[in-house]
Amino acid sequence: MLAPITQLTILCTLLFRASNAISPAFNPRSYHLQTINCKGFNRASRQEVPISIDYVDISPDANSTILMVHGWPSLWSTWGYQIQELKDDYRLIVPDIRGFGGSTSPGDVQSSGTLGDVVGDLVCILEHYKVDHVVCLGHDWGAEVCYEAARRRPDVFTSVVGITVPYLHAAGPFIDSAQLAMYMPRLAYQVFFETRTSAAIAELNKDIRRTLRGTLRTVNSPPPDSFLTSKETFIGAWDGIFEIPAIPFFTEDEEDYFVERFSIQGFNDTLIFYTHGNRYGTWQAAHTQGNHTISQPVLSILPLDDPVADWVFAANFLKSAEFLPQLTTKTMPGAHWPHLEHPDVLNSILRDWLSGLQVQACDSGNVGGTRAFSDEL
Repeated sequence: MLAPITQLTILCTLLFRASNAISPAFNPRSYHLQTINCKGFNRASRQEVPISIDYVDISPDANSTILMVHGWPSLWSTWGYQIQELKDDYRLIVPDIRGFGGSTSPGDVQSSGTLGDVVGDLVCILEHYKVDHVVCLGHDWGAEVCYEAARRRPDVFTSVVGITVPYLHAAGPFIDSAQLAMYMPRLAYQVFFETRTSAAIAELNKDIRRTLRGTLRTVNSPPPDSFLTSKETFIGAWDGIFEIPAIPFFTEDEEDYFVERFSIQGFNDTLIFYTHGNRYGTWQAAHTQGNHTISQPVLSILPLDDPVADWVFAANFLKSAEFLPQLTTKTMPGAHWPHLEHPDVLNSILRDWLSGLQVQACDSGNVGGTRAFSDEL
């Protein structure tokens, strides 16, 4: 007999899928993935290692461009609802970031994947197309990539939308995962990822579908209460449950595609956001530079029911708003994946804000133009 939480989770998954069946299903297989070669650097071997980044380029003739950056564990296809919403009005460039899906990495998960490195990959794509103004739309760690992109290259990343996670600036001292877990117990899994990276990768790779199903949940189709609280395992909270219910906000084919793409490389190089070398390298670069203020327009969309953390509290505790003079903050229902769980709500917030940006651009007369890229990141 299934445990009660599993019975409830299965029921909620079926109800969620039924409630979204009236909208046309997103078919990631109908989009053409392109590949671009970019520079990479392996800090462990101190050698340049070329990498390739997979991405889709949708509506390339549109006047305005939105760059969509996923988090962990995600791929380009998790932006399906937003792609369907925006594709008729914006050019959408949507990559698999380095180490995810078919996008390769320099091979050093410990120190060769800082936020600055990922920003460099995004600039590589934009330079290729000579795109000089973008809205950077990011979720989870993708939001932090967008904030870092806007901090480093305000000439290119002219506005930011950060979903779920607020701006984690580097104005203060470096805080490692163990310290974070003391104050936010549901970040204990990050200690596992940081201190036992090889074991974590092996666990995640053991059954990729199970890992993804166990992670991508909703408020009404939640993981076990102990999920994320262990420093010794990530997916172990699901032990004893034979089959984790399907990812609730994907169709069956979307989930199959998601698993297929993740299986190309597994999780081997996806923990770049959690390893000490990358986290310290990201903090050190920003802290040394000292320019923590992002003066461009910023929209922060924070879910109210994320089991990972109370992100509204985190934003206030970090005083993120003090570094974002053009910040708009919106809250909405949902767990960690609000753009998938409540896409209509998020898309409405996003549309309204983007419309305001267009009005602001027209009022200022800044509706186009070409700017040269700098090689310095």
